[in-house]
Amino acid sequence: MVTAPVTSELKILIVEDEPLIAEHIATYLNNADFTVSGIAYDDEEARNQLRVTTPDAVILDINLDGDTDGIQLADYINKHYSLPFLFLTSYADRDTLERAKKVEPWGYIVKPFNEKTLQASLEIAISNFAHRANHAVPEIHLDKINKYLLTPLTPREFEVLQHIYSGQTNHQIAQALFVSTNTIKRHINNAYLSLGATSRSTAIARLRELMLK
Repeated sequence: MVTAPVTSELKILIVEDEPLIAEHIATYLNNADFTVSGIAYDDEEARNQLRVTTPDAVILDINLDGDTDGIQLADYINKHYSLPFLFLTSYADRDTLERAKKVEPWGYIVKPFNEKTLQASLEIAISNFAHRANHAVPEIHLDKINKYLLTPLTPREFEVLQHIYSGQTNHQIAQALFVSTNTIKRHINNAYLSLGATSRSTAIARLRELMLK
């Protein structure tokens, strides 16, 4: 049985049909806060990546090779997955904007873009999505979660998980707790081990599952 590698960073799926642009985006995102879980060049490949990688967010180009464009793919994501997506596109005409509004993206970036714009837009999208999603489930509590774990979470590990649950990046958590990013990653890895999780999305799903027991 193959075990998925543990990922403490936010996993981002890039859907972009221009390989050079996709690699450009990836260079901005492979850092202490984000990691690229995959690059898809068309709708079919994107759907396969969604099934296999379970990203924390998706960056979508609107113009894709094939019969399905990024807006149609966004509609598919809304219907089958609970995760935020942003459009990163050259199109800003009125018709495209009106179509995009209907699928309720968590951000819309018009090319050309820069590293700070991309990362800030992702941070805001993931945080806002987490706040809305958390309204539908109980607040997480350490005592209840630990009742179901063979290896209980420490108070510090739980504190880190609370920040993850609210959609914060590793860097944001480190700043909030006045520790290094490497220390945060160590707490995350230990917490994931206790939860049987390998990523932020699986950890959040596990926390919600335990709170609903």
